[in-house]
Amino acid sequence: MIRWEAHACLPLHPDASFEPIRQYRELGVSYVSINIGMDMNPLDQILRTIAGFRATIAAAPQEFRLVERAADIERCAAEGVLAVGFDLEGAVPLLEQPEMVEVFRQLGVRQMHLAYNRNNSVAGGCHDEPQGLTPLGHRVVEAINRAGVLMDCSHTGRRCSLDVMAASSAPVIFSHANPLALVEHGRNITDEQIRACAATGGVVCLSGVSKFLGHPAPGAEQVARHARYVADLVGVGHVGIGLDISFREPHLQDDPPPPYDPTYWWPRSAGYDRTSQPSTYTPMQTWLELPPALGAVGMSDADIAQVLGGNMMRVARQVWG
Repeated sequence: MIRWEAHACLPLHPDASFEPIRQYRELGVSYVSINIGMDMNPLDQILRTIAGFRATIAAAPQEFRLVERAADIERCAAEGVLAVGFDLEGAVPLLEQPEMVEVFRQLGVRQMHLAYNRNNSVAGGCHDEPQGLTPLGHRVVEAINRAGVLMDCSHTGRRCSLDVMAASSAPVIFSHANPLALVEHGRNITDEQIRACAATGGVVCLSGVSKFLGHPAPGAEQVARHARYVADLVGVGHVGIGLDISFREPHLQDDPPPPYDPTYWWPRSAGYDRTSQPSTYTPMQTWLELPPALGAVGMSDADIAQVLGGNMMRVARQVWG
């Protein structure tokens, strides 16, 4: 069984420890998409992070491998090696040049979305005034499709995500998102968005973040409940897992330089308070607990195999080749 973690966050620093990624391997996960930057991160920070992560992966070929194709993941699984790809959260690092998509692909980026919570010149964010896909945004979607990169609508505004899904010639995913019908939060997605994603042939990967699951200490049971909802709405073939666990190292300074303001990117008006009510995440052990939790909400063994990785492998075969 291929197990696909659609989004995980290390410190955005070239010296970040890969110990959490090593733990994914020990838990039987086959592929992990690691974030390498967001709209608020300057390009030099993103490039230094990519360089550091690539060096760490290259130094441990018996443990990790940066992959290009879906078949690479299957080979890695057979050899006991964890397959890795990078993801970029937002289009600002593209510098308004669609051609930058191919540059990032060459560096290992395998999935990308266009706006991180806030509007930019390409797309609309989920915590900003409604904005659709701009003319430049249409060119960027074309570039993402052409490069064979997974088109991701996480953090994107509702109106804009529908524009992206209408414009994309390839399946579109939400790498870490949850149904709004279960938890009212601006980061969660409507039934209309879920149906539109499924109509592209895409996958909604459920996150493990407390605010979006509606539980202060979430685990596999809460993730399974959200997976069941999406499966009932559009079919089990469009459900995946992207727990979005954020691993911190206090000794590493990975915040963007001034004038970075976290309250702009995660506004209190949208329900964020990083001081008194910080987000919590499902533990990594959730990967071991998900099969029985999904079984408890009525999924068969075949369904569980699809949710844990089979559906994302299908999309990767279509998009990556």
